Amino acid sequence: MTATLDCIKIEPRLPAQASVIWLHGLGADGNDFVPIVPELHLPDELAIRFIFPNAPSIPVTINNGHVMPAWYDILEMNIDRKVDSQQLRASAQAIQVLIQQEIDSGIASSNIILAGFSQGGAVCYEAALSFGQPLAGLLALSTYFATADSIDINQAHKTLPIQIFHGSQDNVVPEQLGQKAHQQLQSLGFNSQYQSFAMDHAVCQQEIIAIGAWIKGCLQK
Repeated sequence: MTATLDCIKIEPRLPAQASVIWLHGLGADGNDFVPIVPELHLPDELAIRFIFPNAPSIPVTINNGHVMPAWYDILEMNIDRKVDSQQLRASAQAIQVLIQQEIDSGIASSNIILAGFSQGGAVCYEAALSFGQPLAGLLALSTYFATADSIDINQAHKTLPIQIFHGSQDNVVPEQLGQKAHQQLQSLGFNSQYQSFAMDHAVCQQEIIAIGAWIKGCLQK
C-alpha cells in the first residue's frame, strides 16, 4: 500500500476552510460519489474541499482473486466479515496521510470530516478514531466496524460526531452490521447516531439530504 493515494479533488468557490475526505466501496473508484456533491446543497461560505481517494487495485479473495479497486482483501463473506486487517490498517494510514496534508495546507483538523461507504467506511472507522488530532466528524455509510476489537482509539475523539446511515434492505452489508457498529461505538463511550433508510446497498435521495444537513451541522459550530 502506497502512502500517497491518487485523489479526485473538488475545490470550493471560496478558499477552502474545511475538507471532506470520502472513500468509495469495493470495486468502485473516487468518481463514485462525485455527482452527489452538488446535491448536498451546502452553503458556499463553508468553503468545503471534497477529496475522493482511489483505492489501489488488489486481488480480492471473495471475488475469485480478481484484481479490482479495494481498500483491503475480504477473505470470507460470513456475517462477521473476515478481512485482511493489516491491509485495512495500511489503508487507514494512507488516509491519515491525506488528513495531515489537509492540516499542512492550513485546514484545521476540527474542520475535517471523514466519510466512507461500505469498505471505505470500515477504513474510516480505523483512520478517524486512531488519528492524533480531533476531527469534525465521521460518516459511516452502509458499512461495518471491522477493527472494533483491535483499534487503538485516540482519546481526542471521545466527543467526535459519528453518524451511521444504513439501508434496511441491504443484502451486501446486512443492516445488523451497521447496528452492531453503533452498539460497539456506544460501548466504547462514543455518542454515535444511527438512521436507516428503505434502500439496498446504495444511497438514496432522502439519505443525501440527511448527509448534507449532517455535514453542515458538523462544520457550522
